[in-house]
Amino acid sequence: MFSGDRETGRAIAEGYEAFEAEDWPRAGDRLAAAAARLSGRKAKAAWFDAALAYKFARDWPRAYETGKVAVTHVRRGREEPAFWNLGTAATVLRDWDTARDCWAGYGLPPFPGTGQIDAELGPTCVRLADVGEVVWAIRLCPTRARVINVPFDPSRRFGEVVVHDGAPSGERTAGEMTVPVFDEVALFEPSAIATLSVLVTAAPGDLDPLAESFARRQLGFEILASRVDLCDCCSRSSIRQERAEYDGEQRLFLGAGEADARALLEAWTAEEPQTRSWTNLHPA
Repeated sequence: MFSGDRETGRAIAEGYEAFEAEDWPRAGDRLAAAAARLSGRKAKAAWFDAALAYKFARDWPRAYETGKVAVTHVRRGREEPAFWNLGTAATVLRDWDTARDCWAGYGLPPFPGTGQIDAELGPTCVRLADVGEVVWAIRLCPTRARVINVPFDPSRRFGEVVVHDGAPSGERTAGEMTVPVFDEVALFEPSAIATLSVLVTAAPGDLDPLAESFARRQLGFEILASRVDLCDCCSRSSIRQERAEYDGEQRLFLGAGEADARALLEAWTAEEPQTRSWTNLHPA
């Protein structure tokens, strides 16, 4: 065996050992070093896994550079995950031309135009990194979504745009609609809308018109009593979200500026002052 073969074999072994240990930077480095000396299927696998390791490390420049090599080893239009991984890295780095090419290379319908992709691809759910909370969102491109829930964790915000993974990790059903849950991989665009907390009192059914008034203004509205805590295993399964009716004293989280929130709350109470009231509006 030539010394170059031994070095390549050692790099592959060390790369996959690091991969198993979730030492993502080392896994990426060693697999990329080996891939550069390989050809054929072995090169294809090593470049893909190197790019994947850098993605797991959230080292987007390296995920991008190794991903660009990885896609040269696969065929276009065959739903090859190498294109999806590169498209994700290109999106985080805001290289929209490369992202568009990757979605076409994966086999998706084309996204015409130039610049940032802001399509309307329907609802989905995203599991927020670090906090583990699953929120509803609207997909803007194959790997970006805007959060339309008010997260219960006040470190996260209504209106954030996140980059999510391409492999579903659970699903949520509301009414007749079932959507996948994707894991967040990066915060793409923070939200300027801080979360507000308010205590309201309402008769049965009275919270529905308040929620609708916030929705019409494209603002966030959450009832804290609707929170359901799940273990990680259950969170990654199929969950049906049942609609419940809340009345009496309830704590709300609002994704709105204070002036807008105050105006909507006052208009709501003015309609039924005998049964509706609110107090203690403040940052959560």
